[in-house]
Amino acid sequence: MLLGVFVCLNYWVDVDQRVSSHLPSDHSWFEWLFSHGAYSVWHLENPLFSVRQNAPDGVNMMANTSLLGVTLPLAPVTWLFGPQVTYALYLGGALAATAATSYWMLSRHLVRSRTAAFVGGAFLGFAPGIVHHANGQPNFVSNFLLPLIVVRVFRLAEPGRWKRNGLALGLLVAYQIFINEEMLLLTALACLVIVVAYAVQRPADTRARAGTFLAGLGTGGALALLLTAYPIWFQFNGPQSYRGLQGGVFHSWGEDLAAFVTFPRDTIAGDPAVEQTIGMTEQNSWFGWPVVLLAVVALVLLWRRSLVARILGVLIVLFTVASLGPRIRLGGTETETPGPWHFIPEDLPLVEMMMPTRLSLVVTGALGVLLALAWEAVSRADRTRPRWWRPVGYAAVALAVLPLFPRPLPAEHVDLPPRFIMSGAWQEYVPDGRTLVPVPIPSNVHGLSTLRWSALTQHGFPIPAGYFIGPGPAGEGMFGTPNRPTSTLIYSTIDSGEVPELTEENRQQAAADLRHWKASVVVLGDHPRQAVLRDLITGLLETPAQRVDDVWLWEVRD
Repeated sequence: MLLGVFVCLNYWVDVDQRVSSHLPSDHSWFEWLFSHGAYSVWHLENPLFSVRQNAPDGVNMMANTSLLGVTLPLAPVTWLFGPQVTYALYLGGALAATAATSYWMLSRHLVRSRTAAFVGGAFLGFAPGIVHHANGQPNFVSNFLLPLIVVRVFRLAEPGRWKRNGLALGLLVAYQIFINEEMLLLTALACLVIVVAYAVQRPADTRARAGTFLAGLGTGGALALLLTAYPIWFQFNGPQSYRGLQGGVFHSWGEDLAAFVTFPRDTIAGDPAVEQTIGMTEQNSWFGWPVVLLAVVALVLLWRRSLVARILGVLIVLFTVASLGPRIRLGGTETETPGPWHFIPEDLPLVEMMMPTRLSLVVTGALGVLLALAWEAVSRADRTRPRWWRPVGYAAVALAVLPLFPRPLPAEHVDLPPRFIMSGAWQEYVPDGRTLVPVPIPSNVHGLSTLRWSALTQHGFPIPAGYFIGPGPAGEGMFGTPNRPTSTLIYSTIDSGEVPELTEENRQQAAADLRHWKASVVVLGDHPRQAVLRDLITGLLETPAQRVDDVWLWEVRD
């Protein structure tokens, strides 16, 4: 818990006005999600869909990283303290909870030494890739159910308990679907490899337990499907659902071979400058050379005497290779050598939405367990070993992981929404069924500050467009929504710093866009381009702006 608070320390310094300096867009999106959960519970609305963003079309929350398994239970915290506090509180708590359940898994099922379980659990909860995702993506640090799921999978073979174990697994899987489906998929792939590797090495035992295992697996799968069938159907067939991602944007995101031996940015040994050479990837596999060297030595020493170590070796090799993407990268340079994803069609369902680099998160899990096994092996060394064996072994593990001790996540200041928004003065201008149009229009490039107007008022008013994944013109997924003419005009004015020459067609398009958005009022707060934006909107609407409190506004409800 202390480490969780430490990692989030830069947020707690000024929790209302700090966001991730690495991914401010995702940070703002997840603040909006916490408000979505609070709004859904308070108004008893369907949490699978929202019209408070991208009005009037709405957003399919199951088709986005909605984190409903967290945002709904934490609704009271959001009501009382706001989404900024909920975000920072949950982020540190999720890191700590993952370390705790990993410790429980290791100490109860794999190692006897509590220190070994602590080392492995700390790595699994605060591994470099996990901490890197904490920069704005709390869904990828919410891994506290995964160790419990893995344990339940391998308890399915217990004689006489297939029903109870299957039901427990089904409940855990169903809940994980509402936290992070992608991490559940990676865990399922890892479990599949482990089962096959075990079967190859223990064929007789596998045959004896197969019936019980499959009965429990079927029970768990049936229960999970029963509980999540409608949400999953809604995700792929409900309003604002989509098929794949535009252009297979993530299909080429493979790991760089040099990244595996590089210290990550957010650790005491890391240097932000390295991102200029390897590239600003997700740093899922940035373990540093000491951990990689230790893993190789540990596997060599444990290979013959430990079945678990051999299975971990298979996991590490297989998922390392699988994470390399369609082209092999080395030191930030894409080579001509084809990677494993070169042979996978880019439009293959589900696969087209996966990032190859994230397969290396399975390697992270395997390394965490391997570290625990290594510490355990050193602590249980027999008397035939020389006296220096234990101190050298402990020092090797400690020196390998200490450089990965995390730093507080980098954060930057962000202004609060205008007083006009936070005080509720907007309510006089936005009747039910109408929207407030903030300038700039929220998107994944421009207007993230205005997206926070919706988040910090806990969805007090609907807004057009936004930052989400929705269907494009051909039904493929895209970030945000296709720009309307007025949005494009606003963004180009921001980029150029000049008001273009306006035509009657521009004014007619603006009127049509405002009707489409069901706008009631257009609001412009503080902005580096405030003067030119005010002139632009005034020219489009041919109506002078009103100064109300600390914003400029144009009433357009008629």
